[in-house]
Parts: sequence; structure tokens; C-alpha cells
Amino acid sequence: MNDTTKPHVFDATAATFEDTVIRASLETPVLVDFWATWCGPCKTLGPLLEKLAADYNGAFVLAKVDVDAEQELAAAFQIRSVPTVMLVKGGQLVDGFPGALPEGQLREFLTHHGIAPAEAEAAIEDEAPAEAAAPIDPHAEVMRLRKAIEAAPDQPELKLDLALALLQTGAATEAEHLLDTLPANLATDDRTVKARARLGFAALLKDAPPAEVLHAAIAADPADLRARHLLGVRELVAGDAEAGLQQFIEMLQRDRSFGEGLARKSLIDAFRVVEDEDLVSRYRRKMSSLLLV
Repeated sequence: MNDTTKPHVFDATAATFEDTVIRASLETPVLVDFWATWCGPCKTLGPLLEKLAADYNGAFVLAKVDVDAEQELAAAFQIRSVPTVMLVKGGQLVDGFPGALPEGQLREFLTHHGIAPAEAEAAIEDEAPAEAAAPIDPHAEVMRLRKAIEAAPDQPELKLDLALALLQTGAATEAEHLLDTLPANLATDDRTVKARARLGFAALLKDAPPAEVLHAAIAADPADLRARHLLGVRELVAGDAEAGLQQFIEMLQRDRSFGEGLARKSLIDAFRVVEDEDLVSRYRRKMSSLLLV
């Protein structure tokens, strides 16, 4: 039963999921909360999500899924722990996270996906469109930021900016060191999360075979998902985003439980670092359609 005092919160079931979540998300983003009655952190996260649904007043709706009552849905989304939250937008599964986050990080997650309270959205619409900024040379930006840090060493935001610029130049080791020194409030910044995802992909290649060896392994055994994963990472890091995403999709098609959901995790991490929004949108749709089969 849905609580009529909470118009933006409802219970989702396997029978209603297609209509109330997938199709509904074509009009309004749907946050799906996978929870259980025995789960302690769920008792903290659930009320927070319901509060945000009320605060945002229709900018998104909250679908609650009891994993014990809806084991089919939990299996379809490979839910391995609760709470787990997923965002469905435009008919696609676009992102998600496990565990209970504080309210500030929940709001950042929504903001990252363009979800704002109705009043904030109206203010954004009233703003005049800004002129496109000229591309920035990352090497020049590194030099500029080094000088800025020398002048103001107590501003950690500059260190985050420098880490991001260093990643653009391939200086991953120094970038990682800078990220490790950031204070807690910046460690959870969306830009830091994206940078960590890039570093995570690069770290996977430390002892990985070269691309030609991985191609040969896959040609010999198309079901070699470990080789597909490493090849996908290689292609992503080398700048061929679509080729990398396609390898992860192939993994998902062949065995979505492989490596404790490695294909799905790799896709979500890749979506954070790929800059081509159209490409990301296309592969999010592919991922969503495979997970909902």
C-alpha cells in the first residue's frame, strides 16, 4: 500500500515496475530504493530519501522495493546488499550506489544528474545561456595551478583542480597523491569521484597484457570475460570510449554475474569518465535493457 500523505513515494513490485518506474521515468526521474525490514542502515536512509522526495516536490519520485518480497526484481538488478539505490531516468538505469549516504551527498548525487527542487529548476530556466568556454590547454592549466597553489597553499580546492589537470596530461601518480591529501568535504566531490574512477581504470592496466594479446585471447575464446574486461579498460584509457563500452556490454550479455557484477560496475564507472554524453546515453540504454531482461 502506498501512503497518500507521501505523494512522491510508492512501493514498486515486479508486476508494476515497467509502468511505474521504467515508463514513468520518461517523464520524471525515479529513484529506486532497494531495502529490507531487517536492514539497520535502511532505517536511516529510507526516511532521508522520503524527506528529499517531499523537499523536491515532484522533481523525482521514490520507488521502494522490499527485496524479500520482490526477490525477482532484486535478482534482475543484482542487488547483493541493502540498502542499494538506483536512478532510472529517460527509461534507462543511469547510476546507483550501495549503502546509506548522508543527506548532503544524496543531494549532490541528484544534482549531478540534473535533478533539483522545483524552485531551483525555475531559477535555472530564467538564467540566460552562458557562452561556451574556450578549450583549456591542460599543460598550461597545470602550470597556472602550480603557481596558484604556491601563492595560496591553504586552499585545497586548488589541489583538486591541479589533480584533474594532471590527469589530462597523463600524470596519474602525482594526481593520485594530490587526491589522497584532500579534506573529507572534497574527497566526496563529484569531480574527485570521477578522477578516482579514471585512476581505477589506469591501475587495472599495471600488469595487464598488451592489447594484441587480449584480442588474441578473445578470438580464441569469446567467453574469456577477464580478457574482455582488460581489453575494454585498455580501449577506454586509450581514448576509444565506444570500443571499451562495447566490451563491457558484451560481458554483461554473456554473464552479468561474472566477477560479482564486474560488467555493470565497469559500465557505471565508465559513464563517469566518458565525456561524450550521447555515447553514454546510448550505452546506458543498452545496459538498462540487458539488466531488465
